[in-house]
Amino acid sequence: MEIWDIMNEDGRVTGRTAVRGKTTLRPGEYHLVVHIWVVSSYGNLLIQRRSEKRRLMPGEWAATGGSAVSGESSLSAAARELREELGIGAIKGSLKLAGRLKRRNSLLDIWFIRCDADISRLRLQKSEVAEVKWVTPGELKCMIENKKYHNYGKEYFKLVFDYLEKMKSSFKETL
Repeated sequence: MEIWDIMNEDGRVTGRTAVRGKTTLRPGEYHLVVHIWVVSSYGNLLIQRRSEKRRLMPGEWAATGGSAVSGESSLSAAARELREELGIGAIKGSLKLAGRLKRRNSLLDIWFIRCDADISRLRLQKSEVAEVKWVTPGELKCMIENKKYHNYGKEYFKLVFDYLEKMKSSFKETL
């Protein structure tokens, strides 16, 4: 059983909790969700395909992430989800918050981490993740346009690609 803190629209914890799948959040009530984008030193993105066994978005290519549990900060939820789903450990200061979006009943924090993971050595959480692969930002855009990647919406991807653009000066050049 997963328990979430209920927050107001400003992200303040209300002192009430919700049980995942059993509590309906009312208008003005939110729970915290995190997405983590893994970016290589060349500017490629590590994406994951969700397990076919998932109730929500089975088999879709999507962002790494999930909901924060009660008492957990956005940063600690991002580090936990990254470790659980991909086996990538985040050292202090390595996760960078790109921004927060308000959704229908969630506050979604989008995090970035620089990591040159060898995908053959990742420990995927099989109940959540079927496979992973590295893609260029251009390949990701094509996947979104061709409905091969979950469409989180225009505002979401503007935030993601704007943040990538800010990171661009630190990318290594490809040969």
